Amino acid sequence: MKEKLPDFLQGVIEEYPEVWKAYQSLGEACGTSGSLEPKTVRLVKLALAIGAKSEGAVHSHTRRALREGITPEEIQQVALLAITSIGWSSSMAALSWIKDVVEKQSDTD
Repeated sequence: MKEKLPDFLQGVIEEYPEVWKAYQSLGEACGTSGSLEPKTVRLVKLALAIGAKSEGAVHSHTRRALREGITPEEIQQVALLAITSIGWSSSMAALSWIKDVVEKQSDTD
């Protein structure tokens, strides 16, 4: 299943397809450039999104993680691990964003 992108981003992709293609290629190259397993790569990307306080990226990486077979409990643990690094409030915000996606997916299953 292909992820539905926000309308604004879809417009940027249509206007600048070569930029989007290069961005995706860079992401793929970064994800495969080392020895980390794909599951670890996904959880690290989720953690970075949480640290950046990027709701859209947390949603996106949560959806991808679920599609890749990572459990909701594993995904939620990433937000809990962030408590001592980025603080309670930021971690709880991230946990709520994760739960939004998890609950939406369980409603469609």
